[in-house]
Amino acid sequence: MVINYFGNGCFRLQSGETSVLVNPENNRLKADVTLRTLVSTASADIAAAAAISEGDSGLSVSFPGEYEEKEIEILGFPIAGESTEKFLKTAYCLLWEGMKFVFLGHLSQPIDASLMEEFAEPDVLFLPIGGGHFLEPEVAARIAKQLEAKVVIPSFYKDPAAFLKALGTKGEEAEKFVFKQKDIVGDKGRAIVLKEN
Repeated sequence: MVINYFGNGCFRLQSGETSVLVNPENNRLKADVTLRTLVSTASADIAAAAAISEGDSGLSVSFPGEYEEKEIEILGFPIAGESTEKFLKTAYCLLWEGMKFVFLGHLSQPIDASLMEEFAEPDVLFLPIGGGHFLEPEVAARIAKQLEAKVVIPSFYKDPAAFLKALGTKGEEAEKFVFKQKDIVGDKGRAIVLKEN
């Protein structure tokens, strides 16, 4: 598995020929599965049509629900407390190659207990830590500890120092994160700070 970071909340996960793209900011990157954690609900009809769209760029998921593509199980959960009439926020759990990946996308407040159960013990947790419109570093660190993530990858940040301090680790900087499931078996709260590509 190879994980690359393209800034803000955009990540690409690749295993062999299969790839998942999260929150792309343009159409430059292609993938078999594209997930969006924040969508405008300006038009309900357009929104419903866009929930699942298949085309040259593979499966595109923008809404809560259960999906499957290329042996990747995708579970999307609404972040009801943070969604508005204009925007819908969704958090995702991916089950892929025996691993659990959790994307908390555009989260700015702690998630409720039922979602904590759904997201518990992920192999890799993608967590917005930038404060402001996103989780405050201390709150993000608390969520990472509560979920007991093996690996935590921060997003939407300028400087991860406050988050790493709250998490109690120095973290590891990397251009990309390359690993197999067996490489992270004993990890707990390992922070990987990816450089923007």
